Amino acid sequence: MRLDTPVQKLKGVGPKAAEVLAKKEIWTVGDLLRFYPLEYDFFTDPETVAEAAADTLCTLRLTVIGSGSTFRKGARVISHFEGADGTGKVRLTFFNMPYVRQSLGAGASFVFRGILRRTANGNRFMEQPRFFSDAQYARIRGTLQPRYRQIKGIGDSRMRTLLKTAIEETQDLRDDLPDHLQKKYSLTGQRKAVRTIHFPPDREALQTARRRLIFDEFFSFIIGVRRQKSREGERKNPRPMHDETREGESWCRRLLQTLPFSLTDEQDRAWKEIRADLTGPLLMNRLVQGDVGSGKTILAFLALVLCAQNGRQGALMAPTEVLARQHMEGFTKYMEKAGLPVRAVLLTGSVKGKGRKEALQSVGDGSADVVIGTHALFQDAVEFHDLGLVITDEQHRFGVRQRTGLTGKGENVPVLVMSATPIPRTLAIILYGELQVSSLRELPPGRLPIKSLAMPADQRGRAYRFILSEIQKGRQCYVICPAVEEGEMQEIENVTDYTAKLLSVLPPQVRIDSMTGRMRPDEKNAVMDTFSAGNTDILVSTTVIEVGINVPNATVILIENAERFGLSQLHQLRGRVGRGGEQSYCIFLYGGKEKPERLAVLEKNSNGFSIAEQDLKTRGPGDLFGVRQSGLPQFSLADLYEDADILRQAADCADEVLRTNPGFQCAEERKVDYSTI
Repeated sequence: MRLDTPVQKLKGVGPKAAEVLAKKEIWTVGDLLRFYPLEYDFFTDPETVAEAAADTLCTLRLTVIGSGSTFRKGARVISHFEGADGTGKVRLTFFNMPYVRQSLGAGASFVFRGILRRTANGNRFMEQPRFFSDAQYARIRGTLQPRYRQIKGIGDSRMRTLLKTAIEETQDLRDDLPDHLQKKYSLTGQRKAVRTIHFPPDREALQTARRRLIFDEFFSFIIGVRRQKSREGERKNPRPMHDETREGESWCRRLLQTLPFSLTDEQDRAWKEIRADLTGPLLMNRLVQGDVGSGKTILAFLALVLCAQNGRQGALMAPTEVLARQHMEGFTKYMEKAGLPVRAVLLTGSVKGKGRKEALQSVGDGSADVVIGTHALFQDAVEFHDLGLVITDEQHRFGVRQRTGLTGKGENVPVLVMSATPIPRTLAIILYGELQVSSLRELPPGRLPIKSLAMPADQRGRAYRFILSEIQKGRQCYVICPAVEEGEMQEIENVTDYTAKLLSVLPPQVRIDSMTGRMRPDEKNAVMDTFSAGNTDILVSTTVIEVGINVPNATVILIENAERFGLSQLHQLRGRVGRGGEQSYCIFLYGGKEKPERLAVLEKNSNGFSIAEQDLKTRGPGDLFGVRQSGLPQFSLADLYEDADILRQAADCADEVLRTNPGFQCAEERKVDYSTI
């Protein structure tokens, strides 16, 4: 069996299971093997009730006292039992599991595993604990058991069975790296690493396996980036643009004169660098990286105007429809105010029928000077009359192949990429070697620093009272949850239930809505339009709002389970507020009693570049045995910040391989999509 074998060929995967796996983008055996565990359960020796700490995952051997009780409350069936071990008692509660009464009879002894909590008067309780017989627990005690993202109908046990079969039957799970390089970089074998990440014998072996797989992701990524750079090289600019017409008129100067603000010194310097590129002898290939709210968008608009003045077409590609529409509205408003004859069209997946036909025609015949859209821009049906500039916003969310697919629609097209994810210079050199880099490190005048506060989740009521006070002032609020619905990950907040909870605890006049990445584009657009218009007070969302959404009236963002997010992602989320003239606030709610270090960093620091540098200085191995910290989203395991040391080694290894074997290619089945940056 090969890694590219359809997963349905695997024993135990029928048509229904294959259909369910496909929804998680698991199409092949290789995809299945790369479906890495979300976290690991470490099955410790049982402790006594007296020893167990509240609000932590505990393992207790308890004897059931009495026969318990079961009753119905609304749609729920609730079962209560009491267990004891001689040092204390614990109330055990199960929801919609009436059948547990058959096992938990009076006098029965089991090992219970769950979060131990205390009531206000000190009584201990567990909700929905897992329970094992002594014999069952003896078999798993002291082991690490992987837990996977939930797939309907395929639990962890079945997933482990499928993975075991896949590992045993796959013949081409082999190393691309020669032995001397594996030894040089202290790497375990690739097959062993895959087996260990799914079936770790201990923590040390898991860490070794994880390091190898992270190295592989970075190595494949760097190989692709290097090859892309070698193809592009330093190219001449055959059609330099002119900043002024023959009559001495400058559309860019007119736009700058009509803006409701002045460029900061750094914006002005970056614009001069972009203009010099577009009018100079070499083809522009520039990255503009700036903190959230630093004013990158106006630089893109100026470049598009310069392109239009020279009779060529410019394309601005955004990662989401919401952001693309936002750019379209902003660009159109500026053109009207400046009185510039620049026509822009919007082209996204939701532009259909007559509107799409007209947009495609105007792009093809050149009557559209600027095209703003999403990945729809590089589809085959889009043909430009004379493409003269490609700009990608939030560039790390697009692949090299996607961007190349767009620049390939013209000849010798200048490229400007923008990112609100500041990357320290050491990483930028590795990742963007041939790109010229412009950095925006200061915020525009009038932007107040966002006040940030991290607090334990049991102080949520305090946060709600503050949000209500802001809503009473006419402001709006975001609430961020890690999950979409119940069951995705245990013990974290999800958008569906959280929205219902807010509706039940807040005054009825508070207008609450929700948004997730699973919604159709038109649904998300409708939600954001309502929120942007001020007709929603609180928007409960997943991290789908992380990218570029601009609602100046939103002054509070509350992030639930903040400990589950990486430092850079938290900073990006925080940047959704503070975009107007009013003081804005970010509240991080975290589980447990101890404040995570990254939240303490964010409380004291609002500069994205400083945060990125500090992240590198203070990074550790990451939470290897919990939820993987989020960084840039393109890797399954690797994180550009947390794993920067591995990235550097992988880059050195890739350069060494390409020096001796320029035609080297990673095995297709294991290749990470390097094009995602």
